[in-house]
Amino acid sequence: MAIGEELRSGCFWRGVLAEAMGTLIFVGVVLGASAAPEPLAPALAGGLVAGGLVCALGGPQTNPALTLALLCTRKINALRGAGAILAQCAGASLAATAAHSALPDSTSLVTKVSVTIPVSILGCSERVDRCPFLQVSAAGTAGTALAWETFATFQLALAAFGTAEHVAPQAGLAVGSAVAAGALAAGPFSGGSMNPARSLGPAIVTGVWDDHWVYWLGPVLGAVLAGLSYEFILAPGASREKLCACLACRDVALVETPSPSPSSPSARGPPAPLAEQDQGAT
Repeated sequence: MAIGEELRSGCFWRGVLAEAMGTLIFVGVVLGASAAPEPLAPALAGGLVAGGLVCALGGPQTNPALTLALLCTRKINALRGAGAILAQCAGASLAATAAHSALPDSTSLVTKVSVTIPVSILGCSERVDRCPFLQVSAAGTAGTALAWETFATFQLALAAFGTAEHVAPQAGLAVGSAVAAGALAAGPFSGGSMNPARSLGPAIVTGVWDDHWVYWLGPVLGAVLAGLSYEFILAPGASREKLCACLACRDVALVETPSPSPSSPSARGPPAPLAEQDQGAT
């Protein structure tokens, strides 16, 4: 389909709107939970809202890293990928603006390379709620944060691609669990973002850009590696011809091996809206 025809397509703009709305909801819930002192809150909130979006909306990507993984595996075209990423960044910025104006302390909104952990002073005999706390910084560098963001996003994207054809409750549980697990694992080192839009929104409204590149390079690298690994190695329809077609920028669907469990993300998985509309448009 020509670019002009696609821009006039209602399916294209519905997909863009779904990405903006889904990212607004996801980032808003995570940022609201980040105001809580317990590090468990944003991880659980992120997992629950991600699973809910998969079940309720068919799973918008809500994540530029997942969108780029779809683009690299030739599941969507460049126009749909660009539209989705712009919508995701806009939705995240709106959510961050609302959270910044509503919360008294906006420092918790920004993902950081080194996260402070409250540790009680040894020998304190007072009640727990009166015992003084030290703010001990977790050992972390930009390199460590990059590694954890890459790993956490890799397992999230692998779950997203692997459950793309499953029914909504099962896919929602898998993706939500992957979001929560990644946030808990990477949280002490990088904040457990796994989503460039989630980090971009707070950075824009607060002006804090420290090590921001980590939250783009890590998630994008992890998601793209996971997408390529699943589609061309782990998926039931994986084949050498399929990989060669992708590298040669040809239509992967023409050489895709039929299988009982197709590997293409569809309406049941996180990347559904744009991927499904792209197939329908052709």
